[in-house]
Amino acid sequence: MNCSETLAPQSPTLPTPLGRLVVLTGPSGVGKGTLVKALLAKHPPLHLSVSATTRAPRPGETHGKEYYFLDRPEFETLIATDQLLEWAEYAGNLYGTPRPAVEAEIAQGKTVILEIELVGARAIRETFPAALRVFILPPSLDELERRLRDRGTDADPAIRRRLDHAQAEIAARDEFDVQIVNDDFDRALEQMERVIIG
Repeated sequence: MNCSETLAPQSPTLPTPLGRLVVLTGPSGVGKGTLVKALLAKHPPLHLSVSATTRAPRPGETHGKEYYFLDRPEFETLIATDQLLEWAEYAGNLYGTPRPAVEAEIAQGKTVILEIELVGARAIRETFPAALRVFILPPSLDELERRLRDRGTDADPAIRRRLDHAQAEIAARDEFDVQIVNDDFDRALEQMERVIIG
């Protein structure tokens, strides 16, 4: 290179700002899934984490969309190799959150939403302490019971079990960073937007 040549200025490569993990928890029937669907519809850049499970797919479910459907040895390998942020067993089936997928999305600057049970949320507090943890509350247990009955998917004994479980979950609400009461859907959605989107 002679003295008259100049080097083209190099554009500094700025690191991609890290995203965040949002853990959403609340009792069955409180409306978590409906709120998450509405939030994702309004804010497509948000990413919903897909859990892994050993249960069989239900009609219409697709591997990689609703769940990653794995056999038990595959799932146990994920546990043994620390590839899950959290996992638990319900009704004889294993459920968990694959770590690599979540960490990859966060590294790309995305906000990842994880809709899980209390046991999983507590585990995330240990494995991913920077996560924002949000608890969705019903207006009352009576209203929660009405919603569970209106769904028409459970017999009375199952509803009783869900309500007993809900009381234990609600007792843990102070463990979470933010609590949102889903008494009015639009208001609860707006509160979620403020907390998650800013």
